[in-house]
Amino acid sequence: CLWTVATILKETLKDAPVPRAGFVKKLLAPLDAVLEGFYNAILLHHFDSHHYTSPYSEATNNLISFIDLLEALLASRIELELPLRCQRILFLKVSYILNIISSSIPYVIKKKFILLLKKCVLYKSREDAKSGTLFLQTPSLCEDMLALSNAVLQVVNLTWLNQLTLSGKSSYFGSSEAAPGHDSQGGSDQTVLRALSLVVLKALEFKIHNSATEAEMK
Repeated sequence: CLWTVATILKETLKDAPVPRAGFVKKLLAPLDAVLEGFYNAILLHHFDSHHYTSPYSEATNNLISFIDLLEALLASRIELELPLRCQRILFLKVSYILNIISSSIPYVIKKKFILLLKKCVLYKSREDAKSGTLFLQTPSLCEDMLALSNAVLQVVNLTWLNQLTLSGKSSYFGSSEAAPGHDSQGGSDQTVLRALSLVVLKALEFKIHNSATEAEMK
């Protein structure tokens, strides 16, 4: 079911803007409350349980399918201005995702969530899309970004960054070993490190630009 809804959304977003807006609203409106409840139920789960110890378990695969749906909802949020809560939930309740990232869940899940947050702060629906700065002229998207920025800065101001491990084993073409002359010791995942740094910087930038007073900015 998750895969079906995500695939329909992704295929619909390839169509012309006007017809697709009507179709996406027709698809998501009846599911609006259901998807928010689903978001709450799935992401408030106890991810340190034994069901998630393997990156190949059914529970992990289900969560990856849910992340794919969140990516499709993000794309529809950025490309279409619809008053649907399920499109905004990723921004308004991003603290659930921040908690998962700092849990002991398999690294592949952490990486997908961090890269999803990067798309949020760049207002990009797809990796091949340009950053959507113009979209921030929409008041509701500004509100969403401010909620996301506040949540990110709140956890960063605590010990959240110190709890993260970015040492997923590096993969190379043909093997998992480093090529001769390449140092793999202490191999932090540079892609995730850059994405995470960008999330924090963009959250800080957006917060500063939307601070009412100098004191709040500081």
